[in-house]
Amino acid sequence: MVAKDDLPYRPCVGVVLFNGEGLVWAGERRFEPDDAEGAGYWWQFPQGGIDKNEDPAEAAKRELFEETSIRSAEIIGETEGWLTYDLPDEMIGVAWKGRYRGQKQKWFAMRFTGPDSEIDVDNPGDDHKPEFSTWRWERLERLPDLIVPFKRDVYVEVVAAFKHLAAT
Repeated sequence: MVAKDDLPYRPCVGVVLFNGEGLVWAGERRFEPDDAEGAGYWWQFPQGGIDKNEDPAEAAKRELFEETSIRSAEIIGETEGWLTYDLPDEMIGVAWKGRYRGQKQKWFAMRFTGPDSEIDVDNPGDDHKPEFSTWRWERLERLPDLIVPFKRDVYVEVVAAFKHLAAT
């Protein structure tokens, strides 16, 4: 078994999508037995891995489309650096085929410029496997309470980075 400290972080992007009222898009994850999140009803932002040699901003746009079908969005902010989280010990060697200890994430704030009817989590873009069972517009500050606990600290940092864009 590989020691946690010997594993790298998976390069990843996350998207905080704001609507015109300053609310953010939140998706309820579909439960899959092999998901890193494990069992539970967790809500989160779109996020995913960065392909080799892919620009993080382009990865963010691609991931948003693959998970939500959204193309009508523009980048309005990003975190200064990368945020990291470690998987719980019981997930090391299980999630992501055992290749990573957690994720390092570059987060982007985007403004949604399309109609809600553009959003389709059941048939997401590029025939991507659906990751969410439903979605809703939510207050930004609520997301740390809705995310799987091991990602909570990152979500607190994301909220702090983008709170100036949120509804008050």
